[in-house]
Amino acid sequence: MGEMLKRSHEMREDKSRHYNCAQAVFTPFAEKKGLAADQANAIAEHFGSGMRTGGTCGAITGGLMALGLCGVGEPADAVEFIRRMAGSHEGRTLCRDLLAAEVGSPQEKKPHCDGMVYEAVEAVEEMLAARGIKI
Repeated sequence: MGEMLKRSHEMREDKSRHYNCAQAVFTPFAEKKGLAADQANAIAEHFGSGMRTGGTCGAITGGLMALGLCGVGEPADAVEFIRRMAGSHEGRTLCRDLLAAEVGSPQEKKPHCDGMVYEAVEAVEEMLAARGIKI
């Protein structure tokens, strides 16, 4: 397990605080780039739960923020990342649609969201590696 993925696991498993999906994707990369965890968490605060409205999944927005922070900022890069995430979920990228299709009860939400976080972190790591970017 890579360093960023390990850190996202730690965040999602932390019982003392809830880290939303965007925070758990973005913060490990932000910390590595020199941002303090509290700064990174504040930046990503309103992107969880689909920007608090069921919109674009927080794991996806967190991944896009991480890519941009790491220098992968061309429009085609965002399209590639979103396509990759959507491709694993029958084209769905909205939090409300992902949850409606893949979660049958409130108890199933956390495992699903954890999976989205880990998938997004892995995708960011792979895209960075493919471009020869080390963080």
